[in-house]
Amino acid sequence: MKKLLLTVIVIGAAVVALSHPHVKSAYPAKISAADMDGSIFQREDMTRTEHESGNVTLDVTSLKSSDGKFASGMYQSGKSYFEATDPYGVDEFMYFIEGGVTLTSADGKVTEIKAGDAVTIPKEWTGTWDTDGYTKIWVIYSEDGSGL
Repeated sequence: MKKLLLTVIVIGAAVVALSHPHVKSAYPAKISAADMDGSIFQREDMTRTEHESGNVTLDVTSLKSSDGKFASGMYQSGKSYFEATDPYGVDEFMYFIEGGVTLTSADGKVTEIKAGDAVTIPKEWTGTWDTDGYTKIWVIYSEDGSGL
């Protein structure tokens, strides 16, 4: 009887263990003060993009949420200009460490962002983005996970 009970317990424990997906550990995503000197862009998971305009961008994602709707990281860009004639598409918070950007909304309102400033761009924003270069920390939310 004890042997049967022990067998039932072991089988029951195995069924419970196999029926629950293994949960991956979750950890806080830190960008240290030392990373802000640009050393974060030496990481193996850094993405380097050379654009048709000649501009080079460096991007490191420090965290992407399990549901794919939220992400954060650090980004560096050289001189660039673009027009967002379609809505921006994501809600993005940015803190500028170096450089800055001039944002001119479609209605002509100009917003100057400099090193030490933060800005949040709503997904509905349209306008122009003009910069001589910058380094920023970014946080993006996208309800459908696009743009991350």
